[in-house]
Amino acid sequence: MKYAIGVDIGGTSIKYSLVGEDGSIRKKEAIRIDKKITGEETISRLGRALNDYIASLGVKVEGIGVGCPGAINSTTGTCDYSSNLHWNKLPIVVMLKSITGLPIKIANDANVAAFGEYAFGSAKGYKNVVLVTLGTGVGGGLVLDGNLFEGKDGKGAELGHMIIKEGGRECSCGLHGCLEAYASVTALAKATREAMEKHPETKMIDYAVSKGGRIDGRTAFETAKLGDKTAIEVREDYLDHLATGLINLCNIFRPDIILLSGGLSNQKEELTEPLRERLAKVHYGFKRTPEVFVKVASLGDLTGIYGAAALILK
Repeated sequence: MKYAIGVDIGGTSIKYSLVGEDGSIRKKEAIRIDKKITGEETISRLGRALNDYIASLGVKVEGIGVGCPGAINSTTGTCDYSSNLHWNKLPIVVMLKSITGLPIKIANDANVAAFGEYAFGSAKGYKNVVLVTLGTGVGGGLVLDGNLFEGKDGKGAELGHMIIKEGGRECSCGLHGCLEAYASVTALAKATREAMEKHPETKMIDYAVSKGGRIDGRTAFETAKLGDKTAIEVREDYLDHLATGLINLCNIFRPDIILLSGGLSNQKEELTEPLRERLAKVHYGFKRTPEVFVKVASLGDLTGIYGAAALILK
């Protein structure tokens, strides 16, 4: 049995665990990220913690995989920029290798998530996988012919920034009409809020009040289940936009499967079934092309750890 350490760097903590090639996982640990110290100090702390952790395992570790948010150059092993962590040109791989003496691999966290689902999750057994993350923004990751695709300097697979409507809504990236501006949970919540203002009779208002006034991605979906006309319109409009993005992905990559992750994926069949119907209606892009399965990602909070370990094990 081969083992690797999967390291998942988040906004407030760094989680890590031992992962076996059979998908077994054990002894999860974490350290807090102190934003008062430099990135170099944080990685030094992580390296020392990993040394202590590995010494306690009693098994041979093949290497350490790391998933990190931001602009990651997997060739140089550097976090070129991470806005949430305020890291710039941080040589993570060089630092961790010098401390632990083990092989180190790193990739962007969304890419790592896709690889984790391919290796151990909902996409296991498929060679061509697209992962779309529906959250504050729209992220993505690609596995093509069984290999993680990252693009030049690891800066590819920005699926949320394909243009689905020329001259459309302004996106956080500065462009207009991006998928993210229509299919993120942020965009859905905004559309929900606007619909509530126009239609004070909608049950979405009562639903939001029951949630302490919170309006999020669940508001329209949950209220639509009650037959509320306005909520159904918001949901269907959202699904139309998301389906447009997925059809583009079908045509560009012709994957075996598209996985959806992020908070909205908790809607499960309420999300995936209407998307499957929309994709099938247009023959997954054009006639006589193979079916593209649409499923929800399955690894949850462990996706980052599994995917990071897979960088070493697969």
